[in-house]
Amino acid sequence: MLEEKILSDYKEAMKARDAVKSSLLSCVRAEIMNTALAKKKNNLDDGEVMSVIKKQIKQHQDSIEQFKKGNRNDLAEKEIKELAILELYLPAQLSEAEVIKAIEEIIVQTGASGIKDMGKVMKEAQAKIGASADGKLISEIVKNKLNPNFTK
Repeated sequence: MLEEKILSDYKEAMKARDAVKSSLLSCVRAEIMNTALAKKKNNLDDGEVMSVIKKQIKQHQDSIEQFKKGNRNDLAEKEIKELAILELYLPAQLSEAEVIKAIEEIIVQTGASGIKDMGKVMKEAQAKIGASADGKLISEIVKNKLNPNFTK
């Protein structure tokens, strides 16, 4: 289970005195526990843990962007290191070409013909692709495929 792996890696980081990794994993574990409490569960399943990690990744990406805008490269570098650690807990990300191919297959399977079918295609895409691609990328590709006039 992913939650157990994070705990194990946290313990190893503590023993190795890896301050960056242990601090990051401590925050992730706290967020997992808070999410479990909010859902009134003892443990989260792997999908829920991945969702917590994705949320943390988004926060780190936003922080990196803001720190770079503010010329705080020292803080941006720290966030980049933490982001690399977080990404290790998600499945390998698909390339944009692989996502496009998968979405094209889903469109054919569902018989989607226009932007009105976006919800149906997105539901299938999330089920099939899931954590292997960014939701924003999936959404943009679906919009482009269902509405050729759509631009970013």
